[in-house]
Amino acid sequence: MLEDATQASRALADRLSRISGLTVETGVQLKTCTRFAVGGPADVFARAGNAGALSEAFLAARQAGVPFCLLGDGSNVVAADEGFRGLVVRYTADRLEYRNGGIEADAGGSLQALVDLTIEHSLEGMHTLTRIPGSVGGAVYGNAGAYGHQIDEFVQRVDFVDGARLRSFGPAECEFEYRESVFKRRKDWLIAGVRLVLPRGQGHALRSRAAEIREVRDRKFPPTMRCAGSIFKNLHLHTLPERAAAIVPDRAVRAGKVASAFFLELVGAKGMRNGGIEIAPYHANLIYNLGGGTAAQILELVAELKSRVRQRFGFEVEEEVQYIG
Repeated sequence: MLEDATQASRALADRLSRISGLTVETGVQLKTCTRFAVGGPADVFARAGNAGALSEAFLAARQAGVPFCLLGDGSNVVAADEGFRGLVVRYTADRLEYRNGGIEADAGGSLQALVDLTIEHSLEGMHTLTRIPGSVGGAVYGNAGAYGHQIDEFVQRVDFVDGARLRSFGPAECEFEYRESVFKRRKDWLIAGVRLVLPRGQGHALRSRAAEIREVRDRKFPPTMRCAGSIFKNLHLHTLPERAAAIVPDRAVRAGKVASAFFLELVGAKGMRNGGIEIAPYHANLIYNLGGGTAAQILELVAELKSRVRQRFGFEVEEEVQYIG
């Protein structure tokens, strides 16, 4: 079976190499493409420079019966040590443009570049996403947010490839929720771009606030740290078991949510270590790779944390991070 899968991937790589707008490699180590720096080889790795190439790559993989995965900037994923038996595509179109009172952004663009562009044009709201690593597409996919704002507040339109054609959804059709969108459930719908409309703000105030957030984030999540940011989603207070909600102080609740780190700290998460993977001694929801860590070690640590919270408080913490392979 493995030999058949390898032959299918090789045949797919040959077919993809003839598609305009695609660059194709084999055996790319996913640990070189993810911020966690873990992950084995992808059978086929392609970079798509436009939506047409992205669509053709997807169709070719589906017709060949080869598993397909779209990878953004690799900032919020854990790739398996065994790699990915199939095709991994990175979308590289990165146009960012202020037009007709809104921002047009390709999914492959940098989220930070998008944030900077909104500040440059004195548009308010996205400035609080300063220093969140990742791509524009990844931010839409996971409805990224921080400090009181999420990207869905500003989405006017999302363009995506459904495997056959380019389509567009308005915000309601995207089914945005906290760290969720329809695109997380429909892996075959591949985000190509987004149009955002933001309210006017005061440029100097936005720059000042963004600088404050940058300083905080750089202390907590240094840009060189091999991590995916917070591993677990924050929790809606009203969904917690009564005995768990009862111990949460008012100061720990923001917009109806409590940080997972509150409960993780109570089960002794800070400073835990599994091989080359460690939980920060100063932040119970920050797991990082010391160097030489593996995806298996991350999964073991995540499973241990989930078990401790479940046994002590009676609920499940849910990962924000996504898995490949």
